Amino acid sequence: MDMLPESDTTLLLRTDFSDQKAWEALRTTIGSPNEDGFMAYAEVLDDRAYHDLTTEQVLALVPEVHQHRLLAVADKTTMDSSEMPLLVIDLFEEPRGEIRVIANEFWSIENNLSLANMDFDEFAGAVDEDGIFRGF
Repeated sequence: MDMLPESDTTLLLRTDFSDQKAWEALRTTIGSPNEDGFMAYAEVLDDRAYHDLTTEQVLALVPEVHQHRLLAVADKTTMDSSEMPLLVIDLFEEPRGEIRVIANEFWSIENNLSLANMDFDEFAGAVDEDGIFRGF
C-alpha cells in the first residue's frame, strides 16, 4: 500500500465503509461552518484501499517527511456513534498524541493547532471521562 499523500492541511482518512449515510453526515458536519462561522479545513481521503486499517497501520503509512500536523481518522467508532468522534492524531508530538473529537468540534482543534493558537495538550487535557473532546 502506498504512503498517505502529502498535504499541508489536515488529512481526514476514512477507514470504515459500513455506513455511507454516516459518512455523508460526517462530511456535512465537518464541512459546514458552526454558529460562529468556524469550520475545519481537511483534505479527505475516501479510498477503500484503507478499509479497516488499525491506527498502527495508518501511522506506518505517514511519510517520514510530512507537513500536516494532524491526521483525523473516520473509523468504526466514528461511524457507530451519533456524535461521530474522530480519532485525531498529532503527528508532530513525540510520542504522538491521540484523542477522540466529536465531529462538530473538529474545527476547534484543527483551526487552533494550524494557527498555533493552542497546543495539542490543551485539547487532550479537556477530554471527558470517556476520552472524547466535546469542546471547552
